[in-house]
Amino acid sequence: MKALQGVDGHVAWVEAERPACDAGQVRIRVAAAGLNRADLLQMKGLYPPPPGASPYMGLECAGVIEEVGAGADWRVGDRVCALLASGAMAEEVVVDARHVLPVPEGLSLHEAAALPEVYATAWLNIFQLAGLKPGEKVLVHAGASGVGSAAIQLCKAFGSPVWVSVGSPERLAYCEALGAAGGVVRNETLDALKGLGPFDVILDPVGASYGPLNLDVLARDGRWVIIGLMGGRKFELDLALVLGKRLQIIGSTLRNRDDGFKAELLRELQQQVWPLFSEGRLSPQLVRTYPIEDAQQALDELAGNQVAGKLVVIIERNTLSTTC
Repeated sequence: MKALQGVDGHVAWVEAERPACDAGQVRIRVAAAGLNRADLLQMKGLYPPPPGASPYMGLECAGVIEEVGAGADWRVGDRVCALLASGAMAEEVVVDARHVLPVPEGLSLHEAAALPEVYATAWLNIFQLAGLKPGEKVLVHAGASGVGSAAIQLCKAFGSPVWVSVGSPERLAYCEALGAAGGVVRNETLDALKGLGPFDVILDPVGASYGPLNLDVLARDGRWVIIGLMGGRKFELDLALVLGKRLQIIGSTLRNRDDGFKAELLRELQQQVWPLFSEGRLSPQLVRTYPIEDAQQALDELAGNQVAGKLVVIIERNTLSTTC
């Protein structure tokens, strides 16, 4: 089979060994795989897969099950999407059966490939770790990203108003169309957030450069969840603000969580979130697809920080991408 590998800051579609399908696992013939910022880091050698994981790229995919290991509760032919620690951009993947979800009713395989990573990330960090309650105010930095798009829709669906910071007026309009109450364009001024807060929860992939602002706009008992370091890793922290406001600062990653944790997260996602797709209250926000041969072009577009929504690479053109 073939898989996508990062090589000296670029990607190559290379021959790879076909993995065995053991007990508790399923083999998926991959139709499409979603792109994420972690892929950019792995391509550059800055974010290697966890020990024992596939050396190839990709955190999420969708396709059709073609082999079921002993004890796995799936059938050959099931249309599914999956969350992986790595290796999703391949013709085949073998994955823990508990990390597989059915394709939501009414969605194509291409759309489903854009779901697992971003919705799992948004649900984990906003609802599980930050414990968002209905009516609490949320601020999502990089609101037009894949995770941001998922977060906005989830907050709206579960009764919490959400504001965003974004890179352009067009991306702000995109977020407002998804359900954001408003926001700011970072190239103009982030200080306008002070008039929109205080916020109970902040979802932040930026990190250090937004640190002082986040501390300022958080409400008493607010939760700041850091999921990335696009804006650096160090800043001067005023602990008096943390104490005075009783703030929680939570660092979070999903990729290196253990299999049991991910299984429970996806079980909750299937119960609480997946039905909202068939109800039309959530959508994948798939903006563009690329053939796998153009994966470098897709990653370059993602790196340009102008994408509103999700990009997906198409791997198996003969696998049906139409809805059920």
